[in-house]
Amino acid sequence: MRSIFNVAATVLGLTSTLATASPAAKRGLPLADGFPNPNPTQLKQIQQNALGTLPNGPPPSNISSDGLVSLRLVAANELFEVAFFSDLLNNVTQNVKGYEIAGNNRDLVIKSLTAVLAQEELHALNANNALAHFNAGPIQPCKYKFPVSDFNSSIKLAATFTSLVLGTLQDVIKIFAERGDVPLTVGVASVVGQEGEQEGWYRLLQGKVPSELPFLTTSTREFAFNALNQNFIVPGSCPNINTIKLTAFQPLTLLSQPMAKTEPIQFSFQKPATGTDNLKLVYINQQKVPIVEDITVVKTVGSTVTIQATFPYDANEMNGLTIAAVVGGSGPFQSAQDVASATKFGPALIIIN
Repeated sequence: MRSIFNVAATVLGLTSTLATASPAAKRGLPLADGFPNPNPTQLKQIQQNALGTLPNGPPPSNISSDGLVSLRLVAANELFEVAFFSDLLNNVTQNVKGYEIAGNNRDLVIKSLTAVLAQEELHALNANNALAHFNAGPIQPCKYKFPVSDFNSSIKLAATFTSLVLGTLQDVIKIFAERGDVPLTVGVASVVGQEGEQEGWYRLLQGKVPSELPFLTTSTREFAFNALNQNFIVPGSCPNINTIKLTAFQPLTLLSQPMAKTEPIQFSFQKPATGTDNLKLVYINQQKVPIVEDITVVKTVGSTVTIQATFPYDANEMNGLTIAAVVGGSGPFQSAQDVASATKFGPALIIIN
């Protein structure tokens, strides 16, 4: 397939790089196939489009409170992805300006997006069905905003949030295991593989090597929740997102786009009442111990603080997804969760290669 988007470094400080793009027309939820509440006939068609079915094994009889948090986050993220891929598929099939695809490639793209959309619908239904089984109530759809303007920017965005999902599901599996929710780990692990297959396709469409890293970057539930809430959800539009008991951070905006080399890069955030003296920038990349860097305040304009910090690519081979966060204190941070627990502003997401 001809490469449709090829860059040396893809950067998503979501509120920066894509902020100037105009959101494409959105159809929203519910979908024509009945999602998120399909009847049996509609569900059968969704499963046919997904090339497979919902799991039908017996669910566990109980779950930890932390396990419910994870299920709610998974459901919320999957609902967003359903809305995103529904819009993308509609824009391609309707030949919306910027989404035209010529030749035989168009048929494969439509076939692939149809499967991806249906597979994400099943992921969301599976999570909400589990919540219903535990008498916790399903997560309801929000209204969403997508900072994209054409097919290329849509695939770039899909690749970035899928990388974050792949990191976050590592955390979900770990927490399930630690809290005694081991029966739930197998289904989530199967989704990790499925999302990885998607990610490889999105990377191929950008002219990249399909496998991003030998060991994918880890993340946490908090970083996924804040990326979703800050960048894609219309404020005040979620009926029950308040049931996801995770810490909300202030946004961190990436201002300069790093390349595959060590260099200073800039971020901005809203001036904290406590000042900036105790703040550090931390990078999470691959399965390495988090990297702590000093920050320099470049300027303060009104309530917006611009900082600069080194992006230490050369010493750390920082390819793939890097999660950046501004934290209180200098650590040491032994894990992504340690970083999340100290985060004040974030995440900003960087993808190189």
